Order: sequence, then C-alpha cells, then structure tokens
Amino acid sequence: MARKVIDEPNEDIVANAKKERAERRGPFARLALFLRQVVGELRKVVTPTRRELLSYTGVVLVFVVIMMALVSGLDYGFSYLVSVVFGDGTISGS
Repeated sequence: MARKVIDEPNEDIVANAKKERAERRGPFARLALFLRQVVGELRKVVTPTRRELLSYTGVVLVFVVIMMALVSGLDYGFSYLVSVVFGDGTISGS
C-alpha cells in the first residue's frame, strides 16, 4: 500500500518564493532557485515497494492486452464490413 504524503507547500517555501518574486534576480540566481525547488520536490517522491511495482506492472500489461484485443476485433469487423459493402470479391454471393 502506498504511503500517504501530504503535498502542501511548506510555509518557509511560500515565504521564500514571495520574497524572491519581489526581488528581481539574474539568470544564474533563477537557475539556482529552480534547482533548489527541483531538489525539494524530488524529496517528496515516494517510490513504490517491489510488490506495488509488480502489481502496477501486471495491471498495465493486462490493460494493454485487452485494448489490443479490442482494437484487433474492431479492425477485423470493419474490414469485413468494408469488403461486404464494396465487394472486393473475397465473399462469394449467390
């Protein structure tokens, strides 16, 4: 089961962002701020356990197989209808 993480901005982060918006910074300072914010967001990331990862992978693979079957069935059905309507000679009539 995934761990619950509250994704609310820290008060310090909000205060720093407001302060830094008030001051106009150069391109290197903005890049440094961006990188600090990226690192702060990456610390919030929760990696799934091995069991969760295998479960998610299984769900995705089953979904893809079902969608492939659905699209293949529709493709076959539409090609059959087109051959019936336009009469390409593959279906013998009376």
